[in-house]
Amino acid sequence: MKKTALILFAHGARDPEWASPMRRVCAAVRAQAPDLRVELAFLEFMTPELRECAESLLAEGFGRIVVLPMFIAQGGHLKNDVPRLMDELRALHPQAQFELGCAVGEAESIVQAMATHVLALAQA
Repeated sequence: MKKTALILFAHGARDPEWASPMRRVCAAVRAQAPDLRVELAFLEFMTPELRECAESLLAEGFGRIVVLPMFIAQGGHLKNDVPRLMDELRALHPQAQFELGCAVGEAESIVQAMATHVLALAQA
């Protein structure tokens, strides 16, 4: 069985404060699952980029890397750029297993959490 690591993969932004919620999610996952290796990587503007992050994990002996897009929904990046990046990683590292999750915003629990938040604001 291959050692598994999780990469939370976010878009990135020029403003460093943009990543604060992503860093909070990463910290919360680490706190709730201290034995699970989880890292944060970005598509653009911020570091580390996906390839750098994945190759660092591979160098540490992780053979299965699950990439979870921290995007609200499918768009051009998830339909075009991310599959290309995943294909590049698979070609460069055929011994490793790379898996791509769905956009986090498409998960029903996230949709319901957003609805709850919206309703709470409307009732305030």
